[in-house]
Amino acid sequence: MPLKCGIVGLTNTGKTTIFNCMSSTKAEATTYAFSTSKSNLGVIDIPDDRLYEIDKIVHAAKVTPATVEIVDIPGLAKGSSRGEGIGNKFLGDIQQTDALIHVLRCFDDVNLPHVEGSVDPVRDIEILDLEFIVRDLEMVERKIRKLEKVAKSGDKDDKKSLEILHRYSDHFENFNPARTLEINETDKRITGDLFLLSDKPVVYVCNVDDASAVNGNPYVDAVKEALQDQQAEILIIAGELEAEIAELDNPDDRKAFLDDAGLSEPGVNKLIKAAYTLLNLESFFTAAPKEVRAWTIKKGMTAPQAAGIIHSDLERGFIRAEVIKYHDYITLGSEHACKEAGKMSVEGKKYVVEEGDIVYIRFNV
Repeated sequence: MPLKCGIVGLTNTGKTTIFNCMSSTKAEATTYAFSTSKSNLGVIDIPDDRLYEIDKIVHAAKVTPATVEIVDIPGLAKGSSRGEGIGNKFLGDIQQTDALIHVLRCFDDVNLPHVEGSVDPVRDIEILDLEFIVRDLEMVERKIRKLEKVAKSGDKDDKKSLEILHRYSDHFENFNPARTLEINETDKRITGDLFLLSDKPVVYVCNVDDASAVNGNPYVDAVKEALQDQQAEILIIAGELEAEIAELDNPDDRKAFLDDAGLSEPGVNKLIKAAYTLLNLESFFTAAPKEVRAWTIKKGMTAPQAAGIIHSDLERGFIRAEVIKYHDYITLGSEHACKEAGKMSVEGKKYVVEEGDIVYIRFNV
């Protein structure tokens, strides 16, 4: 899938450490502000125990999880929209993402100075939001100027578009992000080509010290209070602790490490699942002796569209989809048993694939 989730934050918040825990691609983490000149692109596997439950039945030669792309955007600073720090190049990188993971520094470290001189995650949220709003306002005003030239002809659609754009500009001038503007989906399309930064869905990650991995700390409490009206998802992750866990290959060693830290699973797993949800994605499965695999699709995709994710030929020559619900497959223990029990449905082109469906595509090219 081409959808990307971007990791953003001010410099020296621990973004790259968390990126390395999530991604198979490893990036260099430094303690120097503005020392990175490019964004890092990686692919993350979506943790899903259902894959391995299916494989207990199939005994496939290979098990392949669903994946999604993730981009580690170098640390930003106050004034990024005007070229401060590395400059506003990375704001352009953020525009190409579909959702954001905003990493907030919620730990003290005298050896790692904060770019603003003190640790204050609420202030950091406001700084980044302002940079996004300033950039978005610039983009909206640019489009307003273009439309004003053509709207003089009296075209009703152009006038309507201008009204909507002015609603956005007024909203930005009051220091509000685009995602808080009450606007219907049809009107929202007017700004679709602008890829507004402050309109992207966000999950906030409080990067804490090891001792605060379970219950958080006063910094986390301040973040929760500041965001309580936004219904934002807030996760607590101890980046350095997660990095140590990620280095362990033995599952028993990992479990022992997690138990010692008071965690039931790596915090980064929760983050990966949150990113998946944030991108409005879901998984369906294919199960065969060669491979048991989870496939990433956008929610609402039809069976032919889902087939196209596997291979374009399957979508082009789609005949039907044979679908078994995950629960039925695990309960009855085989594809044959599901057929015998009437738990395999035959679906046509209008069928919307659901989370966890086990799908067999029939096609002819």
